[in-house]
Amino acid sequence: MRLDGKTAIVTGAASGFGEGIAERFAEEGARVVIADINEEAGRAVADRLGAAARFVRADVADDGDVATMVAAATEHFGQLDILVNNAGYTHVNAPMLQVSEQEFDRIFAVNVKAIFLAARHAVPVFRRHGGGVILNIASTAGVRPRPNLTCYNASKGAAITMTRSMAVELAPDKIRVCALNPVAGETPLLAKFLGEDTPERRAAFKATVPLGRFSQPRDIANAALFLCSEEAEFLTGVCMEVDGGRCI
Repeated sequence: MRLDGKTAIVTGAASGFGEGIAERFAEEGARVVIADINEEAGRAVADRLGAAARFVRADVADDGDVATMVAAATEHFGQLDILVNNAGYTHVNAPMLQVSEQEFDRIFAVNVKAIFLAARHAVPVFRRHGGGVILNIASTAGVRPRPNLTCYNASKGAAITMTRSMAVELAPDKIRVCALNPVAGETPLLAKFLGEDTPERRAAFKATVPLGRFSQPRDIANAALFLCSEEAEFLTGVCMEVDGGRCI
């Protein structure tokens, strides 16, 4: 049990990568706060995981919701050891000038501002308990940006830079900060990344991945488990590609 006795918050845990991470953490002994804006799906995940999980409805771009989310972890489970900022948002694959201002603002609110808000509330808890781990789910889009996802790419580039800066700033508090950069995977956002979810577009994208497939939630969950476990106790500021070789 690599996370035995630990408590984690996973945002966007009602589906996709977040659901996979929450399940994997619970398998390894963690107690998990399932945080998501989708109440029905989030409760279903928490119910499936049983006593090891608790659902909290949270818009990660809302400071009040984030405060409630962090408080729920400490009030229900007595502590907080791991924060996974997984919730994400994107626009449909399209030229930059077709993205609305409202979409742009929401992308940066969910993908960047949310990391800041979560840190505002979780870092004081970590400091009181002598340390913790923050894991940000960024993207290969922030490492190898491609056309027609420019605003999303920019948000993930910001998340990567923020991860590295936070890692240096919070290291004296024994708080490790790392990131994962997944390639596009089988999640609810896939259709937006592709522009249209068709066999032809799937095949074209897979051809750009040396290992020849999309990522799966289990791929991201296994990498998250490693970075959040004691096995990675000397790693901070690491932004790890989980991409089947796409960024090479």
